Amino acid sequence: MQVRNFLLTGIVCTLSLMGFAQSKGTLSGHVFSDQSEALTGASVLLKGTGKGVFTNDKGAWQLERLTPGAYVLVVSFVGYQPVEKPVTIRGDEHHKLNIVLRPGSRDLETVSVIGRTEAKETSRLAYNVTAIDARQLHNTTLDLANVLDRVSGVRVRESGGLGSNFQFSLNGFTGRQVRFFIDGIPMDNFGSSFQLNNIPVNIADRIEVYKGVVPIWLGADALGGAVNIVTNPNRRNYLDVSYSYGSFNTHRSTVNVGYTTKNGFTMQLNAFQNYSDNDYWVNVDVVPDLTTGLSVPMRVRRFHDKYRNETLIAQVGVVNKSWADRFLIGMTLGQNQADIQTGNRMYDVFGERRSRGNILMPSVRYTKKDLLTKGLSLTVNGNFNFGQEQAIDTAFKQYNWLGGFIYKGSNPGIPGGELARTLYQFRNNNGLVNATASYQATDRHSFVLNYTFNTFDRKGSDELNPADEAIRQPKKTGKHVLGVAYRYDISSRWNATVFAKEYLLKSKSHKVLNDEYFIQENTLSQQGYGIAGTWFARQNLQLKGSYEKSYRLPENDELFGDVIANLAANANLRPESSHNFNVGANFTHAINKVHQFYFDANLIYRSAKDFIRPSLYSSFGRAERQMVNLRDVSNGGLDGEIRYSYKRLFTAGVTVTYQNIRNTTKYEGSTSVSPVYKDRIPNMPYFFGNGNASLFLRNVGGPGNTLTIGYNLLYVHEYYLRWPSQGAAGSKLTIPEQLAHDVNAVYALRDGRYNISLECRNLTDATLYDNFSLQKPSRSFAVKLRYFLQQ
Repeated sequence: MQVRNFLLTGIVCTLSLMGFAQSKGTLSGHVFSDQSEALTGASVLLKGTGKGVFTNDKGAWQLERLTPGAYVLVVSFVGYQPVEKPVTIRGDEHHKLNIVLRPGSRDLETVSVIGRTEAKETSRLAYNVTAIDARQLHNTTLDLANVLDRVSGVRVRESGGLGSNFQFSLNGFTGRQVRFFIDGIPMDNFGSSFQLNNIPVNIADRIEVYKGVVPIWLGADALGGAVNIVTNPNRRNYLDVSYSYGSFNTHRSTVNVGYTTKNGFTMQLNAFQNYSDNDYWVNVDVVPDLTTGLSVPMRVRRFHDKYRNETLIAQVGVVNKSWADRFLIGMTLGQNQADIQTGNRMYDVFGERRSRGNILMPSVRYTKKDLLTKGLSLTVNGNFNFGQEQAIDTAFKQYNWLGGFIYKGSNPGIPGGELARTLYQFRNNNGLVNATASYQATDRHSFVLNYTFNTFDRKGSDELNPADEAIRQPKKTGKHVLGVAYRYDISSRWNATVFAKEYLLKSKSHKVLNDEYFIQENTLSQQGYGIAGTWFARQNLQLKGSYEKSYRLPENDELFGDVIANLAANANLRPESSHNFNVGANFTHAINKVHQFYFDANLIYRSAKDFIRPSLYSSFGRAERQMVNLRDVSNGGLDGEIRYSYKRLFTAGVTVTYQNIRNTTKYEGSTSVSPVYKDRIPNMPYFFGNGNASLFLRNVGGPGNTLTIGYNLLYVHEYYLRWPSQGAAGSKLTIPEQLAHDVNAVYALRDGRYNISLECRNLTDATLYDNFSLQKPSRSFAVKLRYFLQQ
């Protein structure tokens, strides 16, 4: 009886509340730019009431439970002119209102970094995502890899200086376990001429780092996260030109141009160039006399590590047409040449080995909102890379760190190479189709469908070994990823998304039995799923949580090898899977609009099966690298950020990451417990962080001029190179503690039109290590000049 009375009372209260709510009005709509692009994170508020919201990733907003009456709606967004519009709420009516914002007259670079930007609003989505406002870094000489290395949970580990191979780690997931996108387009087939560590930061408007669960509209088989580089399609007419010169004879230049006419014709061009001798100092064991093999510790310069690349991205098309909001045809051209100084360890020294590659990639992009019916949007992208890569190794010599060498054979004419004699040249013939359809059924219900297809067909030849049968064997894959998601906006403070994915991989390769080649074809199908939700407990306090069962299929380079990157093939790799859990919160607080605080914290847990990680093995006296499956791996960790700002004068922040990545494979092919069971995964940093501070001095030398002085600190705790439980305590190899200091000064004149910056990286000239203890550059200096104009 008590239960029944309780239920009846609850029903009556609920109906009463519903009746009360129905007497209130609702106001909703979308915010677009004058280019018909949805503006994510625009501020929408009712003047003088304290009621306000931010637009979601589709530019949609909604204000509920509004008392009838006259109001003034204020809509604003960074870089755009604010709009004030009178509105009247009558009874329980639902009013819809779309707002179009036009670019502001002020340069985006002059906007205070303290204000809420679109990047910060991306961080307020349900996913565990960190967004970086790249515009604030356009005056620096950083590339995208350098920028990402300052994000909590991220480590970018390079094997050397500019243009070197790198490994990206996100909350313990590395390499291809994390996917990369540019404007939502997968970068799987972009080749070596277009990589994170040779793309200047000026190409990006913001960078989104999704940790764990990845939105459906980013179609890929990411296991542990994704990085989306967002350019700025909303600028109509602009010119951004820069040039920098630095230590080790490093030259970097960029040109970004955009032009759009009133009738909708648009043209965009992005071009950049990098060159460096990379002749920085390293501390190594040198063998002065290669005939004896005796080594002595010395500090020497790298002598065979030049790198250069040039890339051009051109797009032409139309915008704001009845049949297309944006239709672009593009072409990406690029080339790179790289000397190879070392192998996978510093004791492997090369003096003539090198690689080169190019990219020739036509592309097409189409977007349309309200296609055929209101609320239905479609985006289609396609590209095909005709570029090629080549490894060059023909010198049968052994070099030392002084540049001296001996011939490996008694006869200098004996054919051979420093590592493996080759002129292997190949095309991956890699194509991509990516399509996303979204439907906003109502203000509360929306759906997304994404399909991504990637094709790979490696064709190669080696003129030094034309009879090599293995080269002619097929190396083909076709990968399909289909995803569907449903989002329910419970209110302006609650939303939740559920999604599912289908993965399909078809591969064709070969195996060798008794010196005979046999063709083998494999088909693999898996299903993934997940959920993500967020709740704004208060306007300045957000709680979020997500879960995903994710899969990552073996990559082509992992299966077939990569001669350029010293990666051996492993056709026996199995796909890896993971249960990913994320819980996070962020909080902002302001005191008298003078002191502003931002706190962000995230807890993560990963339980991975068939985890793929790099491993070293010895082959003919060389350290060879290969991707292998480690059956079970777990990772529980946390990352966080604290930031403080004082007016428009000063800002400082700290990011910290701790990840407890353990081998949970108890048995390996026997009933005995693995000797490395529950060991921390070797050669993987587990505790690291960044600190940074900036001081802004306004009107220095004249009105509209700003002098910014910045500082950045990188810290990485010591970690083991090998399994911790193996080897004698006094002989275990470790990567020592890393501590690097960077300083810079930027002087911006005329509201950011003219800019000059000075930088010093690794100020104390510390010895820094990354992959397998390969040393990073010593202390360096750089100067950058930049001109920016926007209309």
